[in-house]
This record gives sequence, structure tokens and C-alpha cells, in this order.
Amino acid sequence: MSIHPELSEFPTHEVAAPLIGYAKAQPRGALNEWHAHDAAQLFHVVKGSLAIDTEHGTFFAPPERAVWLPPRVAHQTRYLTDTDLRYVYVQMEHTHDLPQTPQVIQVTNLLRSLILEFMSYPRAETEVGPAARIAAVILDQLKMLPAAPLQLPMPQDSRLRTLCEAIVRCPAHIPSLEEAARRCTVSVRSFERRMKAETGLSFRTWCRQVKLFRALELLASGRTVSDVSHKLGYEGPSAFVATFKKAFGVTPGRYFASVEID
Repeated sequence: MSIHPELSEFPTHEVAAPLIGYAKAQPRGALNEWHAHDAAQLFHVVKGSLAIDTEHGTFFAPPERAVWLPPRVAHQTRYLTDTDLRYVYVQMEHTHDLPQTPQVIQVTNLLRSLILEFMSYPRAETEVGPAARIAAVILDQLKMLPAAPLQLPMPQDSRLRTLCEAIVRCPAHIPSLEEAARRCTVSVRSFERRMKAETGLSFRTWCRQVKLFRALELLASGRTVSDVSHKLGYEGPSAFVATFKKAFGVTPGRYFASVEID
């Protein structure tokens, strides 16, 4: 089933249908700077990888995952590799029963097929008829798909956020707990308590997540396991693979293989 040629362009006029399809290839390094939509948005990554920054944190999607953004969530999108996407916009009035926070979801075989079938229709035919019925099933699927653990929560406190943003930029050099607290001009106990309250994670766990997220970005860009483990300061490739498997349930190689979920 091929995508209708009309859907390779973003609509320039109002579409009355509940769902709007759009398919596009984005080059490595492309950046869509901060903006928001009145509609909700599903980024289905067919090939490649992307990272979406929001006030809630950063969300990473490799192939056959998707990022869900509710309406009016400000975000910027970074395309980490050459990436093929299918975007599905959901009109605001149809989002009340859908997730109200950003999240990464796994794309099942069924959802993948539904999106591809929906995108074979021109937009003029999506308000009623077969395409509208397919859209209704897509909405039902979005209500029940499991979230994947691919979010890096960011604190809102200005001092904590400044510290955390610096760590995200250079995760190979993570400060000690004592140094992190000193930079935020609080005691170690207060720092730990604030970090947990604002991110839901301890400082140590949060830093481990940062390194894993950077590892995902580097692996998605084609870097080897050996290169990534060295760049991020792991003791060696085996230590990195063990940490990765504990976090994501599979080795890096299997993680980036095509996902088949029933």
C-alpha cells in the first residue's frame, strides 16, 4: 500500500476530518525549532531516529516507535539520522480520551498497517467512508498502546535545570553528588530531595539515563558499541552492553533491529 502523493505536502487549507496524515523524509541534523500545534501529533518513525525536546523532558524514538504529543505542547524536534516519518495529527476535539502527557509508544503491526492504509487516501476522502472508519480504529489503538521507557525528565527549578542541561550536553563528565549540590548552592540532602521531587529519579539514576539516551543517539547515528562505550566513559563494551540490556531489556543490536509486535 503506497502513500497518496497529496500527503507528501503539509495541508495548506483546513481539514475537517478527525485525523490528518502527512509523510516526510527528514535529513540528519534537521531541526524544527520550538513551536506548538492546536492538534495532537503522533511522530511514527519508520526509519531513522529523532529526539523531541519538551518542557516535560526529552523523548527519543528509534525505528518503529512513535512519540505522542498532546495538543499545544511546545516542542522542538531534532532528527538524529536520515529519518522517514509518518505524522498523524489528531484534531483537538478528538483527543479527550487519549494520553494527556507526551510519551513514546511502541508501534504494533496493527497500528503500522492502519496508518499506512489511512495514508493511501487523499485528504478529501478521510472525513467519511472507509478512511474515516480506519481513523476511528487508529484512535482506539492510541488509547491502549503501552508507553516505552524513553523519556528523560527535566527539572523545572532554574538551578537544577542549568546543572542538568550541562550534564546532557556532556554526559561523559558527570559531577559527583557533592559537586552537583555545590553548583546548586544547597546541601547534599536538599539536592537529593529536590532532584527526586522534580524528576522522579535520584541524581545517580537520572545521570545513568542521560548516558543511555546519549548512547541511543550515538548508536542511531551509526557509531559502534565500542566507540559509544569509550565516549561515554564505560569501563568497556561489555559493561555498556550489560547496562543497556538492564535498562531496555535487549542488547543494542536487537534494540535497533526491526520491531515486530503483535
